[in-house]
Amino acid sequence: MTLSLTIRRPDDWHLHLRDGAILHSVLPETARHFERAIIMPNLVPPVVTAAQAAAYKSRIMDALPRGMSFTPLMTLYLTEETDPNDVAAAHADGLINAVKLYPAGATTNSASGVTNFNKVRGTLEKMAEIDLPLCVHGEVTDPDVDIFDREAVFIDRVLDPIRRATPGLRVVMEHITTSNGVEYALSQGSDLAATITTHHLVINRNHILVGGIKPHYYCLPVAKREEHRLALRRAAVSGDKSFFLGTDSAPHTDPNKESACGCAGCFTATNTMSILAHVFEEEGALEQLEAFASLNGPAFYGLPVNETKLTLTKGEATNYPDKIDTPDGPVTVFDPGFPLYWNVT
Repeated sequence: MTLSLTIRRPDDWHLHLRDGAILHSVLPETARHFERAIIMPNLVPPVVTAAQAAAYKSRIMDALPRGMSFTPLMTLYLTEETDPNDVAAAHADGLINAVKLYPAGATTNSASGVTNFNKVRGTLEKMAEIDLPLCVHGEVTDPDVDIFDREAVFIDRVLDPIRRATPGLRVVMEHITTSNGVEYALSQGSDLAATITTHHLVINRNHILVGGIKPHYYCLPVAKREEHRLALRRAAVSGDKSFFLGTDSAPHTDPNKESACGCAGCFTATNTMSILAHVFEEEGALEQLEAFASLNGPAFYGLPVNETKLTLTKGEATNYPDKIDTPDGPVTVFDPGFPLYWNVT
């Protein structure tokens, strides 16, 4: 039985770090294991201009503990007022690596997102011209569409028409949760990729609802039926270049999760690599973990793979903290529901 696995140091292609005091507490949990991460721009107010992205990047680097190595890959929040020239200038300066599309009202801090997709056509065309990827939160927000169907409907109603209307636009379907997302990613060319989270490989919707509501398993997009979880697993362990890791690790303090209107998000930064090793071993595909976590993402974004290495060792049960203390309150670490025997050494 394999007891040790060494891979290129991984990257996280979808990460929430928040801002202010909590940033200083949650950033080390990612920087401990990940070399780079695509940073989500849905702050309050959102990061919509190059100047705001530069300021946020400075705050992240100021919060990085001495001795840790980490590179934040910045994004801009797409709005109906986004200036295509500002986007192009930020990309030319090496400041941003992607632009993020949130349908208005789809998830946390998405009120400034897009309602009329015709109003962002100019920005999307500019992005195709300069080869800047679009990261997509792929859900419709039509109240007539069931929450468990919103990803599949988005692909048909929004994503596919956008891509057909904008040849050359490279798109990342972020945190896919359905077999529909897997099938669409596999059916398209090299200009489309999809990230998969740690928690969607582990939980289905029963984990959230059976035996009482589990607020720390509630996320958006919400976990789906078991058949969809298994489809995500098959995609993640396949080695196919269309799929790579984007944890969507999203810290919320316990009072904000455990409330009458709890926030959506799972905080997985602390134990993602141990969980992934468990999942890939369970699927008989440990040899594919490096592709999923360390190789496929850089290939899509046109970045070099990391030179440094990370080693996972299987041994006695690993003890991760149940919570991370922050100045804003405790943040609960995602519990996969099974013991973890793989540890980053």
